[in-house]
Amino acid sequence: MPKKELEVKLISIPDNLIDTIYTACRTCYSSDGAVEINSNITDDNEKKLSLIKKVISSGHYSTIEHIQVSFAINNISRAATHQLVRHRLMSFSQKSQRYVKEKGEFDYIIPDSIEKVPELKMEFENLVKHISDTYQIFISAGIKKEDARSILPNAAASSMVASLNLRELIHLANLRLCTRAQLEIRQLVKKMCELVVEREPWLKEHLVPKCARLGYCDEDNSCGRMPVKNQIIKEMIHG
Repeated sequence: MPKKELEVKLISIPDNLIDTIYTACRTCYSSDGAVEINSNITDDNEKKLSLIKKVISSGHYSTIEHIQVSFAINNISRAATHQLVRHRLMSFSQKSQRYVKEKGEFDYIIPDSIEKVPELKMEFENLVKHISDTYQIFISAGIKKEDARSILPNAAASSMVASLNLRELIHLANLRLCTRAQLEIRQLVKKMCELVVEREPWLKEHLVPKCARLGYCDEDNSCGRMPVKNQIIKEMIHG
């Protein structure tokens, strides 16, 4: 049966996140050594964040690569995980269709656009049931799981642990929170960002679609939220 509710849990984030980034920032611009800087932090969080934001806004992103966060994710389609794993600087441990046998009708995710049309939703569910029945026939006939999985669709639900550093999380948010991203991965990344912002509210301004960071849209087809890049350039040229 389909499982509608996407589940995301933040399972790992450093307790000393601000101090770690602050140490990295100070080390780059100080004659003092990194050990001394970290051992003698006396500034309050407001002052630390002031420096951190200044360094990040200047494009010095290596300072936030030291922060690693990890998420547990349930009820996400293989279609969405295929998009997620394309992000180069992430690590994944995903439910294996090769080693895990589906029992009965496998869980699946119905895309929102299909679910809204009753007759298409029925066609979708009938097709998934047929695939599920065929999968069980193959397994019962002694076909290996690694071969029987070949007929499982992109809609099949999956589970994974995903880890990434803070720089890549910001990059992920900039790309996948865009309205042009597919709805399911947009919902996933939104939940990931919300969980991090709960712990570190100052990151809210960074975990946004790229247009919010750039001040314009650089996509070929804009949703209209921000002026397009060419429009900004024309306005600059013509005053």
